[in-house]
Amino acid sequence: MTWAVLIPIILVSLLKIVVTCLPTGTVNWLLRKFETHYKLNEENVTVTFGDKKLEGEEKIMLINHFNDGIFIKKHYIHPGNEQSYLHPVNSGIPIVIDYKRGRLDVMLFIYAYNDRIDVVKQYKKKVIAYSLMSEKLQNSFLAVQAS
Repeated sequence: MTWAVLIPIILVSLLKIVVTCLPTGTVNWLLRKFETHYKLNEENVTVTFGDKKLEGEEKIMLINHFNDGIFIKKHYIHPGNEQSYLHPVNSGIPIVIDYKRGRLDVMLFIYAYNDRIDVVKQYKKKVIAYSLMSEKLQNSFLAVQAS
């Protein structure tokens, strides 16, 4: 009986020590693996607005403003309700960002509102929605709409 209690205590203690003493590189890799708001790299990204493909300075500026956006909250999407997030009513034309993350092809739909930016991430058959706060991205969105 004593060994049945002592061995799990030792194993859990060792696991606790290993987990709390992970190297910084390993911790960063684990965090990047599960982050919602992924930082984009302009070489691997295609940005479109309506039928217009954005290139050059406009594309780089938009991606940098997207990367600088502050994550506010993640929205829960009820099963079967994905289309209302992908094509919301009264939202206008979204900026669509296509990129490849590993083997996944990911599409981001960016909708701008007065107080926030809504981002809908679609990959495989999954849809994830979250909100950002970025005044620069909202201004960039308005500039793209005007041009």
